[in-house]
Amino acid sequence: MTNWNTCSAVERNPHKISGAWAFTGTRVPVYALFENLERSATVKQFLEWYPEVEDWQVAAVLKHEAEYFKTPALP
Repeated sequence: MTNWNTCSAVERNPHKISGAWAFTGTRVPVYALFENLERSATVKQFLEWYPEVEDWQVAAVLKHEAEYFKTPALP
């Protein structure tokens, strides 16, 4: 499971969107990015649909998730 605590592009607040991870300073959940990408949306489209999210935030989230997959498996 990805440790989002180390990604400055996201935040978690128990009083916003039921405590789901969201892009910092917004009410847009991080899972919305992945759901849209899964449904063949582009990053450009996502940014158009959620203008409160900045491009650097999306890039940081994708990079953070990619780093997770580079982590070696535990024995």
